[in-house]
Amino acid sequence: MFKVKYFRNIDCIDRLSDNEKVALAPVNTRYKFRANDYYLSLIDWNDPDDPIRKIVIPDISELDEFGELDPSDEEANYVAPGCQHKYPHTVLLLCTETCGCFCRFCFRKRLFMDKNDEVVKDVTPGIEYIKNNPQITNVLLSGGDPLLMSTGRLENIIKSLRKIDHVQIIRIGTKMPAFNPYRIIDDPKLPEMLSHYSLPDKRIYIMTHFNVTNELTDEAILALDILMKSGVVLSNQTPILKGINDKPNVLANLMNSLSTIGVTPYYFFHCRPTTGNKPYALTIPETYFALESARKKVSGLAKRARLVMSHERGKIEIVGISDDYIYLKYHRAKYPEDEGKLIIYYRNNNAFWMDDLTQVHDSHIEAERLAHQFIRVTGTD
Repeated sequence: MFKVKYFRNIDCIDRLSDNEKVALAPVNTRYKFRANDYYLSLIDWNDPDDPIRKIVIPDISELDEFGELDPSDEEANYVAPGCQHKYPHTVLLLCTETCGCFCRFCFRKRLFMDKNDEVVKDVTPGIEYIKNNPQITNVLLSGGDPLLMSTGRLENIIKSLRKIDHVQIIRIGTKMPAFNPYRIIDDPKLPEMLSHYSLPDKRIYIMTHFNVTNELTDEAILALDILMKSGVVLSNQTPILKGINDKPNVLANLMNSLSTIGVTPYYFFHCRPTTGNKPYALTIPETYFALESARKKVSGLAKRARLVMSHERGKIEIVGISDDYIYLKYHRAKYPEDEGKLIIYYRNNNAFWMDDLTQVHDSHIEAERLAHQFIRVTGTD
């Protein structure tokens, strides 16, 4: 059994110089730091561009003015303490406010700050809400990272959800297979519990979070194999991040590697303009063309993921960019009138978010012509 040691202050990181620790102290004060010795051991400290280092070690540029703490306005979606209901069939339960490590680009870094009250230890009110709303068929456990909870506590939540007939799919969002695979390897009760509740007609999905292949160590692959053998379905989602995985070869390697070991690439996210995320943010065209170039290097199995941005109005798929226009489509919509809608914007190479774009609306006829033209070319409907 490997005992993982956690650190909450950069002063504990021996591989950082004293000058680096002094320079990064203001970042460490403003945004929480958390890492562990396993994940830190993956860093090539001789490489200033090492992706694992960029994922978990603070960057002074995080203090640059940029974005807002809740760019997707998650706060507006709460229907009970710790329970968000944005889309008709899906509910989000925030079970914990802690992760194995803290990604520097986290879009929920507000949860780790003082005086946060969005996460609750007792999710009973949320479960009651789900029970009383039969249109809810999917429940996503998130936070924080649910696999950082004890197996017993996690089981209590899953057991309660399995008693609700209309809940068909339970999803667990986690980066623990990357941050600390020993959480899975050294706890046989976890796969045993998952196998009990991941049923042939009602599966549990584990939504993993691998950003780069450097995280797919032998230990991580073993942990994933243990999870797969427990009967859960594994899918991966990751933002595309400047200087970390925005190179086509890096993305293609990740897509191919995940598919090879049986983890479905599910979503690639456009990095949210969250406060502190300036060092990791890409423009919409940069994100789109990085992934499109990567898709050319992989098989059909590897390129199943959609490219989306989690906007306050919904999950917006970035489906195409021409010389003049950016084509977006509501993959999931908060408001019924937006469901499935194709929207066209004038191309803006400096746009970080949908709100930075100008919609083509001067002529409805012209917008319809462009939409039909795009559908004919791409087959998107």
